[in-house]
Amino acid sequence: MPQEQYAHRSTLSSSEGPHVYKVGIYGWRKRCLYFFVLLLMILILVNLAMTIWILKVMNFTIDGMGNLRITEKGIRLEGDSEFLKPLYAKEIRARPGNPLYLQSDRNVTVNILNQDMKAVTQLVTGSEAVEAYGKRLEVKSNDGKLLFSADDKEVVVGAERLRVLGAEGAVFPKSLETPYVKAEPFHHLRLESPTRTLVMEAPKGIEINAEAGSLEASCRTDLRLESKDGEILLKAATVKLPQLPRGSYSSTGTHQKVFEICVCPNGRLFLSQAGSGSTCQINTSVCL
Repeated sequence: MPQEQYAHRSTLSSSEGPHVYKVGIYGWRKRCLYFFVLLLMILILVNLAMTIWILKVMNFTIDGMGNLRITEKGIRLEGDSEFLKPLYAKEIRARPGNPLYLQSDRNVTVNILNQDMKAVTQLVTGSEAVEAYGKRLEVKSNDGKLLFSADDKEVVVGAERLRVLGAEGAVFPKSLETPYVKAEPFHHLRLESPTRTLVMEAPKGIEINAEAGSLEASCRTDLRLESKDGEILLKAATVKLPQLPRGSYSSTGTHQKVFEICVCPNGRLFLSQAGSGSTCQINTSVCL
């Protein structure tokens, strides 16, 4: 390039001056960006305020939330608590000195499940009844003594005394096995079968004892005392049979108030007026 042309270009470049290029966001874009930044700050403040309000209302603390407290021994609930879905816990107990209440508008059901998640024991407390389902029901005292148990085969009452307070007494549709039947002090003991037969059996003997009163046995048809291998002993200061039939006697003979007891072949007893000898043969017509 000739020297003259180079000098001419240098002169033109120096006369125009340096060019400035603007870098950034201007105009409506800048205003939109500021608006979004301001909106984001407002949302952050509202979110922070809502979080603080929720923490305040729910009573969040280091130890827990609301009535729920987390302790070293587990979780503690203070006041009334509602569980809308199943609650799974190893142990539920009240604070020392306070009762534990389980309240429901309908039923309260406690289920014990096996490995197949099937109920093997169930306790249902409802408005009409309290029902328990299981293989065996046991009630024990504080010292572990069995008071009551029931299963499919038998019902055991382990208390020293069984009291039935109903006006009708105790009703047993079938047999009753017991070694001892006793009335309360100053009360009568009554064994009654209104429409059927009352049968008392024992392999070694039956003892009926009324220490401070009388013993009465009554029936509509027959009263039978039977001893297969032993004897029937009537031991008392006075034994009376006031309604035994009397045999016929002669009106011309000497009247006396001495009678002898006679036994018919069929076992019937009757009275015969005593004489110098036995008069039972004379009054055998009573046995017919």
